[in-house]
Amino acid sequence: MPRLNNLPTRPLGKNGPLIPRIGLGLMAASGTYGAPLSETEHLTFLDEVYNRGETFWDTADKYTDSEAILGKWFAMNPSKREDIFLATKFGICTAPEGTQTGKKYWMDSTPEYCRAALERSLTRLGLPYVDLYYIHRLDKVTPIEKTIEAMVQLKKEGKIRFLGLSECSAESLRRAHAIHPITCVQVEYSIFCREIESPRVGLLEVARELGVAVVAYSPLGNGVLGGGIRSREDVAGPGDSRGVLPWLREGNIEVNVAVVDRIAAMARKKGVTTAQLALAWLLAQGDDVFPIPGTRRVERLEENLGSLGVELLGGEEGEMRRLAERVVGGRFQALTGFDFADTPVL
Repeated sequence: MPRLNNLPTRPLGKNGPLIPRIGLGLMAASGTYGAPLSETEHLTFLDEVYNRGETFWDTADKYTDSEAILGKWFAMNPSKREDIFLATKFGICTAPEGTQTGKKYWMDSTPEYCRAALERSLTRLGLPYVDLYYIHRLDKVTPIEKTIEAMVQLKKEGKIRFLGLSECSAESLRRAHAIHPITCVQVEYSIFCREIESPRVGLLEVARELGVAVVAYSPLGNGVLGGGIRSREDVAGPGDSRGVLPWLREGNIEVNVAVVDRIAAMARKKGVTTAQLALAWLLAQGDDVFPIPGTRRVERLEENLGSLGVELLGGEEGEMRRLAERVVGGRFQALTGFDFADTPVL
């Protein structure tokens, strides 16, 4: 299949490159929402992604084997490296299986860990650089200025090209941007999860003031907005961690499925899918918002990319907001203490 090149692009923030308007989150392909793809399936999937012109790929050092699989794909396709805008992340640490550390995970955004984590990522990827390097979570101990200074040094060494933050506070973004331009901030953002917009958080407002793009992960609410989750049994399969999501708990899921059903009815009237309408809502929030829905199925990738041709008309955006006010529960809570995190002042 010839590679397609017709996906619309936008500049990633004030100082970033032109990239596809919708990216691909690669966590799902390595598990989390069920059993991971086999290596062969994973590599074939990446071929199909590339062939469809999707070249904004988002991974992290904690997405199990994702970086290693990407490394094999790049080794098999060296001429395609320059076509891919590759983002990865550091900062979430997990205890090796079988060890007794007293905690499953912790955060580390120290300069030393930043450098060591990047070197490990580059080794797994088999690459001399990544395009975008995020602090996955701030550890709330290391001043953000120190971490950014370390990232700037790595940029000077040619190992990263653009700097990003994930789930930081508005003030942390402002402080980081004062040291070096931040290209984008990654945060959970969907019609179901709009904390970034709230005056209490203020992150969307500050990002726009600074010219920092917003990369929206879980834009389909961990699959809830895809319309395929009807009960807790739908997220009870091996390796599927979504059963712990507050909005999928008993007593909440019934309410939220009813909201999705109303959105699905709106989608049917437009001749699109529920997922496409949910992504179109997010795209309508501004050209500086880049959703990165995750999938491991080519047909879902094509469906998601189809949202680029969906336009919200009249009061549809507002009606979707009104429906979403009924949502109960919330997003994944394991890292809640590090969402919109601040760090000590120097």
